[in-house]
Amino acid sequence: MGRPYPAGGWLTIEHMFVYSRAVGYRGKVDERAEARRLRGLGWTMPDIAAGLRVARSSVSLWTRDVPVALGPRRLGPRSPNALERRKAAEIADLLEEGRTRIGALSERDLLIAGAALYAGEGSKTGNEASFANTNPAMIGMYCAWLRRFFDIDESRLRARLYLHRGLDLEKATQFWSSVTAIPVEQFHSPYRAEPNPSLRQSKHVHGCLTVRYSCSRTHRAVLGVVQALLRSSTIPG
Repeated sequence: MGRPYPAGGWLTIEHMFVYSRAVGYRGKVDERAEARRLRGLGWTMPDIAAGLRVARSSVSLWTRDVPVALGPRRLGPRSPNALERRKAAEIADLLEEGRTRIGALSERDLLIAGAALYAGEGSKTGNEASFANTNPAMIGMYCAWLRRFFDIDESRLRARLYLHRGLDLEKATQFWSSVTAIPVEQFHSPYRAEPNPSLRQSKHVHGCLTVRYSCSRTHRAVLGVVQALLRSSTIPG
């Protein structure tokens, strides 16, 4: 049987197709047909890819010309597929495992945890202890840590909100005031950012909060704990 491609050895797309048909190669013909059928029924590309165990890019290529029916599957919430259910179960199991491993924090545990938190997100320069984040749990933990281990004058605590225009400033301010226990009157004027779709699509509905405590001694004390942690002889290496 002669070779189904030129003697020079260069294989074009047309020759590859002829050859695959000649030797009976079907590739993912069945998956392609099923993907097109499901897409026509309104299935999403991630659902099809997960169900057929193929790449989403393949599904996109196979179904790009398929008219999509706007049925109930696309209009209402869908049930999670098998892959999503396995992922959710794994996350739940590992979360419970993490809770078991951490257990209840002792006084020393909390001191170390707060120092590590500040080492990553806190200000290392200037004369004020400053911590910024979008995560309410992190902000709340920092405030609790600062109050617990350092001599704080509550009236000197300040907060400033970074919030995109178009989001509810009053609601965000009240939210962060409840998280930090810092009165709204002690919030500085917010920074209202102009949304830039070219940079990011998602926005934090409550913005990013910076908690500041202007006291050089407190700042030095915070950095002292941080440096003691980072230079500990118990850290491997």
